[in-house]
Amino acid sequence: MDILLIILGAICLIVGLAGCIAPMLPGPPLSYVGLLLLHFTSQADFTTTELLVWLAIVIAVLLLDYFVPMLGTKYFGGSKWGSWGCVIGTIAGLFFMPLGIVLGPFIGALVGELLGGSRTRQALKASLGSLIGFLFGTVLKCIVCGYFIYIFIAELIK
Repeated sequence: MDILLIILGAICLIVGLAGCIAPMLPGPPLSYVGLLLLHFTSQADFTTTELLVWLAIVIAVLLLDYFVPMLGTKYFGGSKWGSWGCVIGTIAGLFFMPLGIVLGPFIGALVGELLGGSRTRQALKASLGSLIGFLFGTVLKCIVCGYFIYIFIAELIK
């Protein structure tokens, strides 16, 4: 049974890492499931505190993933119009996966800024902020999944 759980856990970790880039897959939650599967084997015995901290990290990364593009828009000089456009674009982008998840916040921030009266150059700058925020969120998810993979491997070779 341990071998099956280890194999399933490894698959979850690999698919979770791929999910950091492919927006249709929830990367960090899948990687967390991989650690949970390892926890139920005789190879690892994680404490409840470790499992809860990792769960909190997964939840935080998932929440940040939706807010970081909006923060990027604000950081790059976007107005409330651009931030709201980014939020609306993010929600609309969910219906046009996978490209919509990248382009939705960008286009939303651009349209929001233009509707708010910004010049095209400023609107593009704010939209670029949403794109950079999206990329930052992706890197953050990859770091979390990479850390989970490290823990998984470290427990197996211990």
